[in-house]
Amino acid sequence: MSVNCGIIGLPNVGKSTIFNALTHAGAAVANYPFCTVNPNVGVIAVPDDRLARLAELYEPKKVTPTYMEVVDIAGLVKGAAGGEGLGNQFLSHIRTVDALVHIVRCFDDPEIVHVNGSVDPGRDVEIVETELILKDLDSVEQRLLRADKRIKTGDPAAVREVDLLKRLAGVLGQGQPARALLMSQEAPPLDLQLLSSKPVLYVANLPEEEMRKGNAHSDSLLEIARRQGLECIMISGKIEAEMAVLSPEERKELLEAWGLAESGLARLSRAAYALLGLITFFTVGKDEVKGWTIQKGTAAVEAAGKIHSDIARGFICAEVFKYEDVIAQGHPRAMKEKGLLRLEGRDYLIEDGDCVYFRFNV
Repeated sequence: MSVNCGIIGLPNVGKSTIFNALTHAGAAVANYPFCTVNPNVGVIAVPDDRLARLAELYEPKKVTPTYMEVVDIAGLVKGAAGGEGLGNQFLSHIRTVDALVHIVRCFDDPEIVHVNGSVDPGRDVEIVETELILKDLDSVEQRLLRADKRIKTGDPAAVREVDLLKRLAGVLGQGQPARALLMSQEAPPLDLQLLSSKPVLYVANLPEEEMRKGNAHSDSLLEIARRQGLECIMISGKIEAEMAVLSPEERKELLEAWGLAESGLARLSRAAYALLGLITFFTVGKDEVKGWTIQKGTAAVEAAGKIHSDIARGFICAEVFKYEDVIAQGHPRAMKEKGLLRLEGRDYLIEDGDCVYFRFNV
């Protein structure tokens, strides 16, 4: 499955800088609001050290990581839902993403203007989230008008839809995001693609020298995330931008120089996967070592279908061993010799790090 994340935030918070660093896509970066006039779309190879270790063991002809798509839209400003700024024009581009990555400025720099005159994570977060809620409220009210007309035709589904839409309008009208209501079990499934219903990951964009310990701004953002039950990670856009043009060896040296264990991309990818309940399994062999993204709790036959529908249709069994076991043994042959290779049926739930070979017959 492909993973899609939309990058949101105020203008001049470092969205496009971080987007460029993560994707190497070359999105425009400048010191003025609304620099991002068109939505930028890029694809990230998700960092996973396990893939490299497996490649060392199998020496395959090809190594294929999992990927994440990111969409960067123009910065949102107060009043965007009513047409202010440019961000409102591009909100439609993130309606179909799986999650929102909210970049929040946590650095003071007089040379980079702040659209509201000062750095205040609490205020900045509230502005962006309010605009998403107002845009959703408009969408719900428009759909409610159409659903009301269907009730007159005697459509029972329209009655249930109107009930949900009215409850959503009430929640949104109180300035609350839609996600709490839509995640509850009482809400019937309805493909509304509301922006405030999507899971959110906060990213504090910090100066290089404060990356490790954070600062008062990032502390404020961490508290905001904690109160909402959301996760917040810290990234330095400048460090990520520097690493984007370096070789892997040079990147490692730069991380060590800053006292960092891993890149911001690795932290962001891991946090996004956790947020969406995603895991990675691997297919391994001399031809290719490849990572596959699936939802946690996916059965073996469904995972087989991610590779090819014929494999799922003719599923016989799955040969499974753990990544940790093959690394500990140091050689793939040891999996059978030590009894670490298991045969699992179609209902086996794939676990993160499983190495799988699917037997099938069609």
